[in-house]
Amino acid sequence: MLSPEELERYARHIVLREVGGPGQQALKRARVLVIGAGGLGAPALLYLAAAGVGALGVIDDDTVALSNLQRQVIHGTPEIGTAKVESAAAAIRRLNPHVAIEMHACRLVADNAIDLIGRYDIVADGSDNFATRYLVSDACFFAKRPLVTAAVGIFDGTLTTIRAHETAADGTPNPTYRCLFPEPPPPGTVPACAEAGILGALTGVLGSLMALEVIREIVGFGEGLVGRLVMFDARSMRFETLHYAWDPANPLSGKHPTIRDLSAYQARDQS
Repeated sequence: MLSPEELERYARHIVLREVGGPGQQALKRARVLVIGAGGLGAPALLYLAAAGVGALGVIDDDTVALSNLQRQVIHGTPEIGTAKVESAAAAIRRLNPHVAIEMHACRLVADNAIDLIGRYDIVADGSDNFATRYLVSDACFFAKRPLVTAAVGIFDGTLTTIRAHETAADGTPNPTYRCLFPEPPPPGTVPACAEAGILGALTGVLGSLMALEVIREIVGFGEGLVGRLVMFDARSMRFETLHYAWDPANPLSGKHPTIRDLSAYQARDQS
């Protein structure tokens, strides 16, 4: 049940027909894991906490640096040098004491991915590299958990939802991340944020959209983003949507799958 304080806190949600009391209760029961407390994870964590998600897990092995503060709005100048998960947890507690915070001050790797992801109802991936995105998406498939994943470039960003462990209404498997991006780009072709730069507010847009999509998945309203990639161009202020479908040749859930566990990632982590 929602306490009188919670009823007042979430009043603007509760009066929404699409959310209401049942939707707010669903948010309170939900457990969400956010990968990364950086540019995308920072606004996502704040909005998910403000929305009343009952338990928020955050995984990040980094500490707050001065150069982070241009876009990672969950952290402040006094937190420089502090573990990002601790800084994020403190900010969430100030914002909403009704939210339980679970800190994972480590990297997501093959050895811990299934266990960590399996503790939560849904995963929001705000990682900043392709290797982690593929690991998270494959692990969510094996753990049978929905995934909302976002990414940003210098002036552009993308967002989609993956429910690859489920099928569509017609019985066709839902697409995987590998159906959308069969292979990562060759090393060195996508410059890191420190080299290419990034518009700070852009991460706020995509991180907020990621939180919104997680909320929609939990409450269950609107048209989800399974099989749809939202693309945002900050230079033209234009949104476009790309439709994609299950690829029978994909190595994870295709007709002849070759990826049956996370052993390939384990070998890479140990090398």
